[in-house]
Amino acid sequence: MRIALFDQYRIGIVDGASVRDVTDVVDSRWHGTPYVINQLIEHFDKLKEPLRTALATAPERSLAEVTLLPPIPRPGQVLAAPANYHAHVAEMTDSQYRPTNQQALRSPSDVGFFVKSSASISGPADAIELPPMPGRAFHHEVELGIVIGKPARGVPAEQVTDHIFGYLVLLDLTLRTEGERQEERTMRKSFETFTPIGPFIVTADEVPDPSNVGLRLWVNDELRQQANTRDLIVGIDDLIAQASSVVTLWPGDIYATGTPEGVGPIEVGDVVRAEIDGLGELSLPVVKRNW
Repeated sequence: MRIALFDQYRIGIVDGASVRDVTDVVDSRWHGTPYVINQLIEHFDKLKEPLRTALATAPERSLAEVTLLPPIPRPGQVLAAPANYHAHVAEMTDSQYRPTNQQALRSPSDVGFFVKSSASISGPADAIELPPMPGRAFHHEVELGIVIGKPARGVPAEQVTDHIFGYLVLLDLTLRTEGERQEERTMRKSFETFTPIGPFIVTADEVPDPSNVGLRLWVNDELRQQANTRDLIVGIDDLIAQASSVVTLWPGDIYATGTPEGVGPIEVGDVVRAEIDGLGELSLPVVKRNW
């Protein structure tokens, strides 16, 4: 299934260019709230049959006439793997934006993960808003996002698949500067609109091999990033197993698996387009923040 959130936090099942409203399968007390999707994910096993029934009679609307929201507006946690493609490790090691006192980048199995604020989440209909910070650079990073479906605590790698609900396109926007002046990573990656996700969640059963999907990113139609998840240094199962050994992962949590080489700057007026095979596309204007 391709599960979207639209308009006033309505849940939709996307089929081609249309969406069917199945919000009523979730307890009505969650309707109209950003947490309605978290409830669907948490209780999905029990709701599969009601979903099938609802789809038979659900009202259908064109995607063109609805506003797609972030498919998970309020994830409890947003975790991310640092430097998880060898070519990206190389480009950042040689980058002007790498602090001179920073030790050589290592595998995420050594480094672990970092945290992004869930308040940085935005969606397919939102612009990327750059804060007014003269002399600073803002970089794009396209990543495969994993959506957790069942609580995961101390889960071994071979059991991780049972805890994954689905996948989505994710951008990890980053504030950078040259030399020693580097704020804490969490802050640099947590400005509002710095984690666009969407356009919908594709459930795991429709992604037969997430370790072999292509991802691409363009800025103003210039191809900047192109890679395949088979090039990940640390695979999906090991990433989630490691995170679950540190904190419990909950339904609706998101894990960003790392970005490939080609990271570069974006500016006000640009259009950033990101695509992952089978997961859809995000096309987002870059604007100046107005607050």
